[in-house]
Amino acid sequence: MSESASFVQLVVGFFLSVTGIHVIVACPIELNPPSVVVKYGDPVLVNCSTTSTLVDGMGWEASSGGTGLMDVKHVTWKLDSLTQWTISPKCYLNEQITDNQCLKSLPVIVYKFPESVTISSSAGSDGLMKEGMEYNLTCDIHDIAPVQHLTVRWYKGNETVHTDTFDNPIREPVNQSSVLSFTPKRQDNRVQFRCEAELNLGPEGPQYSLFSQEYPITVHFGPVIQCSTIEILEGETLERRCPVMGNPSPTISWLKAGQPTDPTVPLQRENAGLYTIKAEGSTLVNKSLRVLVLYGPELSCPSTYAAVEYAPHNFTCTVQGYPKPETIWYKDDEEVEPPENLTRSDAGQYMITASNSLSSVSHIVEINVIYPPTEIVELEDAEVEVGSTLWLKCSSMSNPRPKYDWIYYRTDNVKEESEDGVSRLHIYNVTADNIGSYTCYAGNERGTVSRTATVTVKGANIECPVKITPDRMVVQYQGQGLEATCSPTSPESTNVKEIYWQVSQGIIKGTRLFVSTREDWDPRPVCTATFVGIGTCSKPLDFIIYKKPDSVSIHPVHNVDPLVEGTQYHLQCNIINVAPVQNLAVRWYQGNETMKLNGTLQVTGCQSQHNTDCDTTARTPVNVSSSISITVGKKHTGEEFRCEAHLDLGPDGSQSLPPMTSTPLNITVYYEPIINATKLPNRIPLFRGYPEDLVCEAEGHPPPRIQWQYSSKKAPRVSGSMLTVFEEGYYTCNATNDVGSSLREVEVILNEDYLPLIAGFVAVTVVVISIIFVFIYSIYYKNTKMRRYSLKNPKLSTQNGNVAHNGWDFQFPMTNLS
Repeated sequence: MSESASFVQLVVGFFLSVTGIHVIVACPIELNPPSVVVKYGDPVLVNCSTTSTLVDGMGWEASSGGTGLMDVKHVTWKLDSLTQWTISPKCYLNEQITDNQCLKSLPVIVYKFPESVTISSSAGSDGLMKEGMEYNLTCDIHDIAPVQHLTVRWYKGNETVHTDTFDNPIREPVNQSSVLSFTPKRQDNRVQFRCEAELNLGPEGPQYSLFSQEYPITVHFGPVIQCSTIEILEGETLERRCPVMGNPSPTISWLKAGQPTDPTVPLQRENAGLYTIKAEGSTLVNKSLRVLVLYGPELSCPSTYAAVEYAPHNFTCTVQGYPKPETIWYKDDEEVEPPENLTRSDAGQYMITASNSLSSVSHIVEINVIYPPTEIVELEDAEVEVGSTLWLKCSSMSNPRPKYDWIYYRTDNVKEESEDGVSRLHIYNVTADNIGSYTCYAGNERGTVSRTATVTVKGANIECPVKITPDRMVVQYQGQGLEATCSPTSPESTNVKEIYWQVSQGIIKGTRLFVSTREDWDPRPVCTATFVGIGTCSKPLDFIIYKKPDSVSIHPVHNVDPLVEGTQYHLQCNIINVAPVQNLAVRWYQGNETMKLNGTLQVTGCQSQHNTDCDTTARTPVNVSSSISITVGKKHTGEEFRCEAHLDLGPDGSQSLPPMTSTPLNITVYYEPIINATKLPNRIPLFRGYPEDLVCEAEGHPPPRIQWQYSSKKAPRVSGSMLTVFEEGYYTCNATNDVGSSLREVEVILNEDYLPLIAGFVAVTVVVISIIFVFIYSIYYKNTKMRRYSLKNPKLSTQNGNVAHNGWDFQFPMTNLS
């Protein structure tokens, strides 16, 4: 501290002493370290210092190692071996101004680690304990100081079960004990106890802990018999059926009626009763209990039973088993009560079930009740989808069972099945052939009943089950006649009742029909048949008599001359004397491309000798026309138009009938001129002194005439469609033909030609640059490539490399001047 600071302190101290003002100031002593933790007998050293300059002296006051008052600002308390347990050293100093003395105590902890940690028990060294009794476990810590820093922890296995701390202020070594009270349970058998002594000396001191030895315990308990009533299956033994717990492990024995019995012998149902079990371990325990022998139900019943309707029955069954079985009657999988008086509804198969907690047994009894057939049920009308599956069920109750017979149109996809007194028709992959009536007959010796159901198929057209061969006839008018045969499609002869042909002239008996093509255009042959389950139905023969057209021609509907672009042009194709019109197709062609028709075919007339109505349904020869309309343009000029008539008679007639085509019709289209704007733009530049050619080309039909109009002072030169101009101005091209005219005006603009001036300027610039380059290069060559030489005072000598020479020249020495 500086002299000025000391002076200030002297003045302040003098003022405080004169005025009598007392100010409490902290003692300016610093201890390093501020506290010590020292093992008993180890050396110790603590520095005491001050920052104050107004000190008359300082020193240590201690029972050992005191220094007395010293005129210093730093003093050390030092012991080579600390052997006092309760030492309390203090560092002090005397102040100059107030003559006061201040001091600071040094906290000292003197410790000693325990010599040993042991564990003992009131149960003895063997650790043998009885369940439910309280025992004390003692942890002894020998010769430890200070005890108030001691913590004792108890462990059962790896689990901390108790913690002890101590508030004893004694600093000298003591023997300290910690007691744990413990009541063992059977699950504590073979568990190990231990204790831990931990000396916690704070952050300045070491952390020390010491464990005792392991102390295992053995817990004796029981015997405990853990059963009261035993349920055992027949054939099993009593061995290990009643759990007995205890330590030491008990010895088990069994008695019945006071007599020992072997628990390994299998028990039968007659061995059930009261037994006594003896368990001998740490004590002897007897217990009486009931043994129940369980076995499944046993059922004894007759297999069949016959009775007359409404008569009472004497049906009985015998049931045994333990626990007592429950008996239930079932019919058709439903629980029922045994009937007292049997009716026809009680006839059938019954299942009698006897069951307990172990198992169940069943017995089937067939009860027959004699009665006549009832009305047929479950046969109802049905409406199904095509391709679906249909079951028709015919059921009648009677005893003996009825016999069934079905009447219907028989097909391959229908099967008859009879099972359990019920007859079924299985119709799979239903078709239109299955439409009709189905009649079922059920009967026995007491009578017969019947019922009819009708089957319809959604979305299916009823087709008559006949086959016409051939199924299609395509013949040319007045050609060779053909024969057709109508036969049933079903191989079942019992399905057919009658079959014949119907034509426009009447009925033809039998299955064969001869068709003539010379008289009747539309004989309309129909095969008619009557079938079982279906009734009467018919099927027409697909019959076509055709006639190729006499001619096919094309012509304009209205003769337009000339044909100008944009005109609506109508063409008509006439097909003469063709049959049948329903099979006629007309195609239009422009060049090789097919055209789209604008309308339908129109019948324009019938051949008079046939005397029939003229329309598109006529089967006799007719005249037919087809029309198209086009808006003509210049692209149609020179195009060929033609029409084609084609009789589409199907696979039986198309190959022999090639289409008939009209003679092509060529057309010429007139259109006004169109000037080529690419070759004649709206504005054209003209350079002074240079003529410019204006080309006017125009397209049109008839070919257009070209004329030029202008107001130039200097007359241009005209050559056909090209105009050569020499000055600016407006020039008009006029293209004209019989259809119209087209004008195009061109503005010619005068431009100056600066190209010669630019070329002259470029040439002069190149010349100037060349002269400058030659001048600079000559200066460079003179200074770098050429040297100056002198012939003054020449001396003949040996060859000098500075002068060029040959083999016979004299050698002249030269002096390099530069």
